[in-house]
Amino acid sequence: MAEATPPPNPRRVFVFSGKRKAGKDFLTDELVKLLPEKSAVILRLSGPLKKAYADEHGLDFGRLLDATDYKEKYRADMVKWGEQKRNEDPEYFCRLAINAYGAEDYPIWIVSDARRLTDLDFFRETYPEATNLCRVNAREEARARRGWCFTEGIDDAETECGLDDIDNWDYEMDNSGFVEPDRLLGDIVRCALLALEGWKP
Repeated sequence: MAEATPPPNPRRVFVFSGKRKAGKDFLTDELVKLLPEKSAVILRLSGPLKKAYADEHGLDFGRLLDATDYKEKYRADMVKWGEQKRNEDPEYFCRLAINAYGAEDYPIWIVSDARRLTDLDFFRETYPEATNLCRVNAREEARARRGWCFTEGIDDAETECGLDDIDNWDYEMDNSGFVEPDRLLGDIVRCALLALEGWKP
């Protein structure tokens, strides 16, 4: 008897959102470590944006990716530039990220930095059966310990507030530092492993 054809990728898409310094990157990195090797890819929607912005402005792309003062120095202008691109095509950076990270080779997609309703809509509408929305929260004092302080024009902009009114997250977690990452991510890991049944690397 012929083997059943495995379901197409992605089998599951976890779209993460949260404020600056809430710990989205940390938790999505931890999630990959908790899943079987080569089963998951992180899609950083801001990655292709930063690459295009760096190329256009002659900046160091590598330093724009990390959590340093270099990125913060250019953040406001980069946000404005990204908004112009999104106004032209709201799905532009979602599609760019899928291609840039070779996502179609992986059954589990982890979007680390959804910031707008259009980001959520793209994945919910394109992969309706596979998409789960995940919200990372953290208390202000926890974010401040990680280097956050309120910046006008950034923390009150759509990139930080655009998803504040969403109340139908599939998974919500408080990443203020009181619960270990593997416990915070436990339900998501179980969901991913269920989706990976029968998968071979």
